Amino acid sequence: MDKLRAVEAKSGADLVSAQFACEMDSRDSLAHLRSEFVVPKVNQVGGKSGTDNGDKECIYMCGNSLGLQPKRARRVVCEELDEWAHKGVTGHFRHAQQRPWVSYREPVVAKMAPIVGAKPAEVGVMNSLTTNIHLMLAAFYRPTAQRYKVLIEGKAFPSDHYAVESQIRWHELPANAMLLAEPRPGEHTLRTNDILDLIAREGASIAVVMLSGVQYYTGQAFEIARITAAAQASGCVVGWDLAHAAGNVPLHLHDWNVDFACWCTYKYMNSGPGGIAGFFVHERHTDNSDLRRLLGWWSHDQRTRFDMTNEFVPSPGAAGFELSNTPILTSAALLGALQVFELAPLQRLHQKSVLLTTYLEHLLLARVGSHIQIITPQKHRGAQLSLLFASEHVFTRVFDALTRAGVVCDERKPNCIRIAPVPLYNSFSDVWQCVDTIYSAVAH
Repeated sequence: MDKLRAVEAKSGADLVSAQFACEMDSRDSLAHLRSEFVVPKVNQVGGKSGTDNGDKECIYMCGNSLGLQPKRARRVVCEELDEWAHKGVTGHFRHAQQRPWVSYREPVVAKMAPIVGAKPAEVGVMNSLTTNIHLMLAAFYRPTAQRYKVLIEGKAFPSDHYAVESQIRWHELPANAMLLAEPRPGEHTLRTNDILDLIAREGASIAVVMLSGVQYYTGQAFEIARITAAAQASGCVVGWDLAHAAGNVPLHLHDWNVDFACWCTYKYMNSGPGGIAGFFVHERHTDNSDLRRLLGWWSHDQRTRFDMTNEFVPSPGAAGFELSNTPILTSAALLGALQVFELAPLQRLHQKSVLLTTYLEHLLLARVGSHIQIITPQKHRGAQLSLLFASEHVFTRVFDALTRAGVVCDERKPNCIRIAPVPLYNSFSDVWQCVDTIYSAVAH
């Protein structure tokens, strides 16, 4: 907030004015990154604000659900389609762009590893998020008579809840093997100390702690380092669902000693709808013969994979957890998307994200504060703010107004709207116009 106030004082523009948003945009050294993306037009996303406005770019504030299309993603996918057309099966070993398909995972994980704070050897790319969670739990969830519980949030994303629930049934364990961390009565978010207290009380019975890096509904960013250390001190394995964290908040999975993590790549990493997912396995586990992981052809060491001996030799690192050959077209979209991250230091992207979200919060409180409750904590969050409206009627009126104006954000009925300004492509003017649309809806 100090930086915003400093610009306000120097420019003379009122912080809640459109002029101030333009002033911030003029000072944004990352503004050029927006040109790396295809921004839909108002009339393409269902906006109905009049023909004069329909050809303008929409205000896209939904990167927490699906990121915009990077132009480089389309280019790399087209390059692979050309390789397929011109090379056929030989593209596995001969490639015009020096990306032979047989080793396609390597440039992908090399670019993704810094975003999650990992060594490239600790990162893999395969499947979808929930499939990878099941594969990681197959290796790391080893319940015993005394230690059999899995700790998740009480309001975890449904897919996580179903995955853990089905794992417990698979092991023929009782329903109480799922341990739920709940907020205090009257609160929306989990206090870190309450999570740590729960682990201290139940730790001897917990096999795996698996929370979200950023909670999908509230936008709360969990203190991964503290929770991981406390859980491991109690003898638990610790995994994280980073669907809403990867590409959004700073991560240091290797240094934090996380056991495993999984994430989708179509939100803040912008790999496209249903894009291929990523996962992390700490290097200390990769040679652990006690991990009864599920295997496939691509788990085998690439140096002897094509010898077809049926005598398994694991690939080193996270690659040894991959099952099948890399899906080229979805990986190509991800590779193109990751190239955009190399155009700016991650620290600067995070700094802009903090500014955007702080600015969004200030405008919301200043202009519509009496109509909303922001349930996302100030201290622990990423790009997303979650707003609760006093009534379903006001919520519906506001969301309909946003849709008509071509402002794309996310609803969670009965009364929650999630707004996520993404530093790669959103501007301060985007934020101002979003809030101005909400203001007009509640004021009139």
